Amino acid sequence: MAVYNTPFDAANTAVRSFLTSVGEHYWGRKFTTASGAGQTAWKEICADFGGACAYCETTDGPMQIEHLVMFNRTEYGLHHPGNIVPVCKACNKRCKDDTKCFVGWRDHLARVCTGLPPSVAAARQARIEQHIVKFSYPNLSPQERHAIRVIAESLYENVKTEVVKSLALYEKLDEAFVDRTA
Repeated sequence: MAVYNTPFDAANTAVRSFLTSVGEHYWGRKFTTASGAGQTAWKEICADFGGACAYCETTDGPMQIEHLVMFNRTEYGLHHPGNIVPVCKACNKRCKDDTKCFVGWRDHLARVCTGLPPSVAAARQARIEQHIVKFSYPNLSPQERHAIRVIAESLYENVKTEVVKSLALYEKLDEAFVDRTA
C-alpha cells in the first residue's frame, strides 16, 4: 500500500488497467492471477519454470510476477500470460542503464547471469522465449504499439488532470459552503 497517493499514482493505475484490458483482448478472456483461468495459467507458468526464478533459478521464497515487457507507461507491456514469468524478490528489481532507464528483460537476464557460463544464460533466455511463444504473447506491429502508447499517454494525462481539477473544485466548494467562523 502506498504511503502517499498522488495524481500520478491514479494515472499510473489507469494506464495499468488499460494495459490489462488490452492484454485480455489478445488472450481472449479475463486474466487475473488470483482466481479462475488466470490463476490456473499462473500456476502452469510457475510449473513450467520448475517453481524457480526465470532469471536466477533460485527456489527461495515465494515467486513474484515479472512482466518481461514492463507493465508501465514507458514500455507498455501487456498483462498477458505470455508476458509474465515467476521471479524471486531480488530479480524483480530491474536494472537501469546509464541513462537511468530500465533495461529490457534480456539485458536484465544477462546481468543476473554475469559470471556464469554463457550457455547458462542462453538456456535461460531460450526457456523464457519458449514461454512467450507457448502463451502466444502478441507480436505487436509498430502501429499497434504506437496506438497503445498514444491511448495510454492520453489516459495518463487525462486522469492526472481530472484529479487536479477535482481538488480545485473541492476547494471552491469548501470555500463557498463551509462556515469557518463557527
